Amino acid sequence: MIVRIMGEGQWELADSHFVELNELDDELLAEMESGDDEGFRRTLSALLDAVRRIGKTLPDDALEPSELILPAPDATLDEVRAMLSDDGLIPG
Repeated sequence: MIVRIMGEGQWELADSHFVELNELDDELLAEMESGDDEGFRRTLSALLDAVRRIGKTLPDDALEPSELILPAPDATLDEVRAMLSDDGLIPG
């Protein structure tokens, strides 16, 4: 699967990593629903770090269709709320 982090680029991840990312997405969604800004910041950072750690960076000139689009590291809780559907950032 191809994942884009807004403002950074794209990573290719094996489908086997979906479970790990989905767990972080569920945690992020719960923190957003409760208005836990500190938890939101921590979990968003962990989610983006996981993508960077387990994914293979695609070249800057590669324009692959992204299956997942994640917010920039400095996105606010309100900005991410606007991005979300009922399924969270990662469709389940």
